[in-house]
Amino acid sequence: MSEFTYREKEFFLDGEPFTVISGAIHYFRVIPEYWEDRLRKLRACGFNTVETYVAWNLHERREGEFCFEGGLDIVRFIEIAASLGLRVILRPGPFICAEFEGGGLPSWLLTYPDMRVRCNSPRYLEKVRPYYRELLTRVVPYLSTHGGPIIMMQVENEYGSYADDKEYLRAVTAIYREYGVDCLLFTSDGTCDFMISGGTLPELFSVMNFGTDPRGAFRAISAVKPDQPLMSGEFWCGAFDHWGEKHHIREAEDTVRDLREMLDMGASFNFYMFHGGTNFGFLNGANYENKTGLYQPTVTSYDYSAPLSEAGDMTPTYFAVREELARFTGRVPPLDGKNTEKAAYGSLILGESVGLFDVLPTLGGKVRDPAPLTMEEIGQDFGYLLYSTVLRGNFEPRPLILDDLHDRAHIFVNGRLAGIRDRMGRCDEVTVGVREGEEVRLDILVENLGRINFGHLTLDRKGLLGGVRLGVTYHFDWVMTPLTMEDLTGLSFAADPGFDQSPRFYRGTLRIEGTPADTFLEPRGFHKGIVLVNGFNLGRYWNDKGPQRTLYLPAPLLREGDNEIIVFETDGVEAPELSFHSEPILG
Repeated sequence: MSEFTYREKEFFLDGEPFTVISGAIHYFRVIPEYWEDRLRKLRACGFNTVETYVAWNLHERREGEFCFEGGLDIVRFIEIAASLGLRVILRPGPFICAEFEGGGLPSWLLTYPDMRVRCNSPRYLEKVRPYYRELLTRVVPYLSTHGGPIIMMQVENEYGSYADDKEYLRAVTAIYREYGVDCLLFTSDGTCDFMISGGTLPELFSVMNFGTDPRGAFRAISAVKPDQPLMSGEFWCGAFDHWGEKHHIREAEDTVRDLREMLDMGASFNFYMFHGGTNFGFLNGANYENKTGLYQPTVTSYDYSAPLSEAGDMTPTYFAVREELARFTGRVPPLDGKNTEKAAYGSLILGESVGLFDVLPTLGGKVRDPAPLTMEEIGQDFGYLLYSTVLRGNFEPRPLILDDLHDRAHIFVNGRLAGIRDRMGRCDEVTVGVREGEEVRLDILVENLGRINFGHLTLDRKGLLGGVRLGVTYHFDWVMTPLTMEDLTGLSFAADPGFDQSPRFYRGTLRIEGTPADTFLEPRGFHKGIVLVNGFNLGRYWNDKGPQRTLYLPAPLLREGDNEIIVFETDGVEAPELSFHSEPILG
């Protein structure tokens, strides 16, 4: 048994003064083969603790079906950290933000029309409880009070930025206690008065989240809680990117200046992020700009300008931080890791393709309903949803109206692209008419670009949320095909690639001689889509928006010999060519 507590302005671990020097590494943003490498580099930088969120929407993708295996084996992540002598801070939400899909809330919550999340609603808490039971029964044996590495656990996340329901925070705390969590619990919030007022509890320790001006941030919490240690729960040493915006970079000198100020104040801290990793697959979140009303999806890379790059490389910031921690502590562990090998595998032409509309029967079951249903209503969490119908009658061309689109739609009339619309400002005009005796096929391919992860719009349903109208007239009778892109083994490709504007799958084989190395894949001749390597979804690319141009491809996803690469492209291609680089292009 180990005791981690605080008295007045100081933390104590087993009776000895202890400064929490923590760095965030999200297990779900790093392939498990690289967990130990990243944790070793954290320790070698002079850190004594690792922090991670826990992603509810991954552990319970379907209600009542839990997964804690493979890349979601959080116990193994904790055990690796413990074997390296690191302490652990867990942040299990239930809401985590994290620029992650839906802030970590599972999409099936949205199937309940009267669901009120993140408040003291019995209906919501009865959904939270099974998740916590499954998670907490696994991690409680690893609490410091049981001799394990977990010294702190967070209650909710930045709650004061969302609401002020103190009884909800107490209800979450009560569930923790019910399942045996007896380590130090804390809340974390921004530095504004309303955030501190809404998100803290007098009986729980409180940390502050900020990126600059540590003295000002700590002054804000000290005014409310003068008799506790100073701690930054998130020291933002970088930032994330949205599609269509500039790539964020924070220089090492700027990061170290604020770090030095915290250390000189005797504060503890958690670098957010120490190693950002990757939003593999469809797991990026999104923001919503209240002033402009624009939706802002996050890119695939979560490099974050962190001390360890997206590929786990030690950056100039890493070495500058290590030097500063050596000044403060008197010593840091030796460097016992190195940057992984990188390879530039050249160019690859994807010589096979097949159109989406030609392979629909192999991609998923169909759902029929008079009205277009949302992804959540048909039990789909991530990916694309195809809405199909046939128009009959006799009417002059009328404008096609989508009442409420989330998030991006390709509109096809008789198989030809008629226009694209999205929540980021694009709204191509489309008109449709039908002659007497004719039938017109209408297909609308909608992409979920990531559920909003912060603020009042986190109940972000996907697909067509309202009706579809031709002028003032609603059209009914729709067939919906969910496209999660999780199993593409049934696709039959043709050797002659097509280059029309319809959505297509492209396939090629990357042959590797010898041991594979990390690489960065650039879909040079493509516009917008996803890339799967040996069945693993690397994530989205969007060359027309940027700033990210390459996708990180870790070596463990490759194998010596032949590697299958499939690209699903929605916006057409100039040439189906990929390039492989030894360095990333992030903007």
